[in-house]
Amino acid sequence: MTTVDDTSLIQRLAELEERVSAAELAATRAGDRGAVENVFNRYMHYHNAYEDERIISELWAKPGTEGIRSRYNNVGEYSTYESVTAYHRGRPRPIGKLLFHYTTTPVVEVSADGTTAKGIWIMAGLESGLMDPEIAKEAPDYVFSGGEVDGKPVWAHWVWCKYGVDFIKQGGEWRIWHFRCYEVARAPFNRDWISFAADNQHSHDSQLAWFGDDGKPVFLPPVDGPIVTKKYMPYANDTAQALDPEPPAPYGTFEDTFR
Repeated sequence: MTTVDDTSLIQRLAELEERVSAAELAATRAGDRGAVENVFNRYMHYHNAYEDERIISELWAKPGTEGIRSRYNNVGEYSTYESVTAYHRGRPRPIGKLLFHYTTTPVVEVSADGTTAKGIWIMAGLESGLMDPEIAKEAPDYVFSGGEVDGKPVWAHWVWCKYGVDFIKQGGEWRIWHFRCYEVARAPFNRDWISFAADNQHSHDSQLAWFGDDGKPVFLPPVDGPIVTKKYMPYANDTAQALDPEPPAPYGTFEDTFR
């Protein structure tokens, strides 16, 4: 015979089980969120130190992952493991070059089913180096920030970007699945980003990836296709700012959200 006290105890146990399950789920989601942030933060540390092979092996989704994507401008997307990782292969580590990007203002959401996550970040930083005089003859004047060191022209830029990244959990580890870089503005140290806006658009459209050894320009690999349904432009003097990318909101499965 079940007594009132027994019924009360059963109800309390059931409520306690629900609370424990909810607490475990919240702890798992918090752990996932921290792990996702660590993946992207590792990306930035590795990127600053030219540790691209570690980016490929430790951070990107595994070969054969369906839907893998990356995009850096309006020319098009990379949509295979080989083309996505080609950006990181053979990236030079130039003598005298400084790349220092740091990120802030993250918004990270982990899916309710725990299989994917979405995040956005704002990046600020600097890029600088020296260019061989012969190579400098072929570079646009707007690249340089004035002066020479050891007979080599100096280029030194401020740069600001946004990142939108989707993550997928593979074998219990979070990996980068979709990667998008949005350059907001750039300016050499001797100019402001407003007067530099038109020159920056020219550079953005040129597929320039970075300056390598002796300041030699290196361009992005050919894209897999112009799969660009929505263009994004860096800061310009004749346009208003827009909320792009949209900060992720809570979602159940990846089918419930956007790439």
